[in-house]
Amino acid sequence: MNKNFNAIVTSEPPWYVANCPDNGVCSQGKTIEEALANLIEALELYYEDDPPDLPRPQSLVLLTTVEVALP
Repeated sequence: MNKNFNAIVTSEPPWYVANCPDNGVCSQGKTIEEALANLIEALELYYEDDPPDLPRPQSLVLLTTVEVALP
């Protein structure tokens, strides 16, 4: 069974940190691709032994930045 999870990647030099807000699983890597691959592996291990009730299917989450003019 395949399941989509949301992932947020942040830069914490010299690492990229990939976090799954759906369940709190996170991982890191030296590139974005490595951080996401490590997150996928961590998620597979997290659900490997005892797959709990999976969270409700998530709709697409858009995370972006905005520029705000401050005084």
